[in-house]
Amino acid sequence: MRLSIRMRSSLGTTLVLGALALAGCQTVSEQPVATKNTTRTFTTVVVDAGHGGKDSGAYRRFGPPEKAATLDVARRLSQKLRESQLQVVMTRSDDTFIPLDTRVDIENHTKNCIFVSIHFNDSRKRGIKGFETYYHAPASFDLAREVQSKLCSMKGSVNRGVHVANFRVLRKAIYPAVLVECGYLSNRAEGYEARSDSYREQLADKIAEAIVEARYGPGVYRTASTNQPATVQPLPPPPGEGPGLAPRTLSRPWAPGE
Repeated sequence: MRLSIRMRSSLGTTLVLGALALAGCQTVSEQPVATKNTTRTFTTVVVDAGHGGKDSGAYRRFGPPEKAATLDVARRLSQKLRESQLQVVMTRSDDTFIPLDTRVDIENHTKNCIFVSIHFNDSRKRGIKGFETYYHAPASFDLAREVQSKLCSMKGSVNRGVHVANFRVLRKAIYPAVLVECGYLSNRAEGYEARSDSYREQLADKIAEAIVEARYGPGVYRTASTNQPATVQPLPPPPGEGPGLAPRTLSRPWAPGE
């Protein structure tokens, strides 16, 4: 009987240790590293409009809510990429809240792709302005550098650099992924620019140029003849300048700090 008890005890310990080992393996597998470098072969671009729904992102009186500006730029970018014969998957196409892990699932379940997340920046220091592009895996660096370079070719732009970041949508991506900060809504000049259709069109155009040339080589990108995609809704004016109502597709007024 004693021998039997010891054997059962030993077996139980072995099972527990095995379970812990498996759990450890599971934890590692939940945080994949972008090891598939598709920057020269991708056929699809996952375009991620930052924030949305209950998450408004940055919102300053100089510019529109970040969630509206990112969606507008993302829609324009998506149309330009399709016109350049690339397939596009959008993580959101309207004012919907999409959890970060869902965005990760979308990018990782889209075969042979790259991932581009659109954001606008914010700072307590109103004087700070400029573009920034972030990446996590080394395979994403060239794409991030190309996007930053094209944005910084815009007149009056400020280059705040390409940086490594641990954002979840970058850290968990199995394909090249970048996050683009298209200027500071907290800066008076850039906040007002973000309200402009033509400025958001230019942002989308530069990002599209970077993506297309990363895939097919320099000099191949051509700007479409149209300047305003039919799917783009006008952005609401900031508080104190008009009614401040949301686009018709949304159900209630914007409120700072949502």
